[in-house]
Amino acid sequence: QPNDPRIQTERVTVPSPQGNGTIRGLLARPAGAAKAPAILVIHENRGLNPYIEDVARRLAVAGYLALAPDGLTSLGGYPGDDERAAPMFSQVDGAKMREDFFAAAAWVKAHANSTGKLGAVGFCYGGGIVNQLAVKMGADLAAGVPFYGAAPAPADAAKIKTPINAQFGELDTRINAGWDAYKAALTESKVPHEGHIYKAANHGFHNDTTPRYDAAAAKEAWGRTLAWFDKYVKA
Repeated sequence: QPNDPRIQTERVTVPSPQGNGTIRGLLARPAGAAKAPAILVIHENRGLNPYIEDVARRLAVAGYLALAPDGLTSLGGYPGDDERAAPMFSQVDGAKMREDFFAAAAWVKAHANSTGKLGAVGFCYGGGIVNQLAVKMGADLAAGVPFYGAAPAPADAAKIKTPINAQFGELDTRINAGWDAYKAALTESKVPHEGHIYKAANHGFHNDTTPRYDAAAAKEAWGRTLAWFDKYVKA
């Protein structure tokens, strides 16, 4: 809950000179902690909705400094419901929005309350951005957990140094089709990686505000997410 006494939250504005100028977001961290490892939380193609804010708070409870930016900032931000957010998402320049998330990653990694280690988790569109961050940041991204995110091109995947733990729904065949080539590139580069496909789960299975939510798959995938971050970001 937003008033959970174990955490502190604040609204922040991050400079993004290569993107849309600025990007706003929710910053959550353990209450009273001087420093914590950082996690960037990247939303679906709906902006910073209550579900993604909740994910950031869950990470703060787990001991992380979590930043969940809003890719709709340049249009005034998440409008209050997903139905209105969906068409807004397509109005934002895609290249600039990616730069906004890259800027947010660098900002939270360098935050005064960060240990300097950074992980990233993202869902749908955000899963694809986690993969792009891994390509762009190299070893500066300590761990990535893309949920049903588009795989990078094989030539880009070969550049990745980040340990990747990918989560997929069995019914999401279009996204799943990219995993074999991605996995092969990570194996070739000797990058630690895992891929998990949850039986009978659909794209978006972690989002507990939609009919696609699969409670068992979401719980198992979240456990793997925290274990991955504990191993590569918190350690």
